[in-house]
Parts: sequence; C-alpha cells; structure tokens
Amino acid sequence: MNLKLPLPLRLAILECDTPLPETKKKFQGYGGVFEFLLTSGGKALDRADFDVNTGFEISRWQVELEPDKYPDPENIDAILITGSRHDSFADTPWINTLVEYTAKILTETSVRVIGVCFGHQIVGRALKAGVGRNPDGWEAAVNDVQLSEKGKQVFGVDSISLHQMHRDIVFNYPEGVEALGSSPVCEVQGMYVAKKLITVQGHPEFNQEIMTEILETRHATGIFDDAAFEEHFKKVALPHDGLVVSQAFLRFLLER
Repeated sequence: MNLKLPLPLRLAILECDTPLPETKKKFQGYGGVFEFLLTSGGKALDRADFDVNTGFEISRWQVELEPDKYPDPENIDAILITGSRHDSFADTPWINTLVEYTAKILTETSVRVIGVCFGHQIVGRALKAGVGRNPDGWEAAVNDVQLSEKGKQVFGVDSISLHQMHRDIVFNYPEGVEALGSSPVCEVQGMYVAKKLITVQGHPEFNQEIMTEILETRHATGIFDDAAFEEHFKKVALPHDGLVVSQAFLRFLLER
C-alpha cells in the first residue's frame, strides 16, 4: 500500500548558466530543459501515487545572474543545481554563495538536493570534497558509466550511458556518501545519500540537438580542436539513458 505523498513537490531549480541560442529558443532556460526531463521521467515512471501533471510546483532561480536571490528552505522540498560552463572550484562571489547555500541546505535542513555536472561538483565542494580540473581532460557526448552496486539499485539497471560535457571533476567521495558509478576518466560519476542527495556528473537532460549545438560552438571558438571535435561528435547520436536517470531522480524525491 502506498503512503499518501505530500504533493505537489516544491522543487526549486537553481539555474547556473544560460543555454546557447537554439536551446534557449526552445526551452527558455535550463530550468525548462529540466522540466521537460522530469515530465518525461514522470510519464515513464507510471506511479499510481504521482500524477506528473499535478505533482510538481517548480520554481526557477537564476543564481548566476541574480546571486542575491535564493529560495527560502522553509518553502521548498528540494533543489536541483544545473550544469554550467563555469568552474565549480572558482573563487567567484556567486559560486561561493551557491556553495554556502548548498552546504546549509545539506547540513541544516531536510530539503533534498539533486546535482547535475557543475551541480554535482558544487555538492562535492559543499561537502568538502576536492574539486578541480581533470588531468585526463575532457569527457564529452555519450559515454558509458560503470555503475556500483548502489548505482544499479538506484537506477534500476546494470549500466548507463549519458551525455557528458566536462573537464572538471570531484576527486573523492565525501564521508558518508555512497558511490553510484565511475568512468575511465572520472572516478566520481555520481553520489547518493538516501533522502538527502543524488548527483550525476553526466547530463541526463541533454539530447543530440543540445549536445550538437554545444560541440559546434566550442569547436568554432577553439575550445575543441578538429580532432577532439570529430572524436566527440561521433558519439552525439548514440543511445543514452537520460530517461532512466530522470526516473531515479523522481524516485529519490518521492521516497518516504
């Protein structure tokens, strides 16, 4: 018998960047990208105790551009920290404020935390883990993630593939955090504490179109040279498990 859930779930999406033009035109901001992901995951989850049309009360907070505006923890059930082109380890005022806010949420409240890519690293930094540039370089487009036993349990599958776009990593697992998975160039691909936090280094919210726009832009601006662009671009259309991860996010939010 399912317990009655206190719905709607009040989710605050902390937007840490602005999408590139085509993605922005379609989704307005990264909050829109994640709303689409969670809606898709909710439909696939097919739980009798959760209606995706009425189960969320989502607010968006552009913490990069408005760093003095954050949701009151008393008025939310969870936060989702998005990806960003910025360095999670930077000594920048708005990033330092985000780290402090995240640390407070994790240590002083019952608000649950989801972190994706940059957001995953912010959670790591808030929990005093090492965060910085990966000496093994970039991980981009669709890559395989080897799941731990806890990862297999959380995601409900034996392995996943996710879009990636990072050269920064969390170097170690904070105390009390369970490992979800790893890849050949990134040991900390996901972190988990039941009813407290779930993070992934990959981008479950990205699809082929979003990744193509990012790769082409970074190629045009010289971030990726021709060889790197060709290597990553070969993987943009590969199958990926963003939907699987979105369902895991929802199970995490709904767990009582």
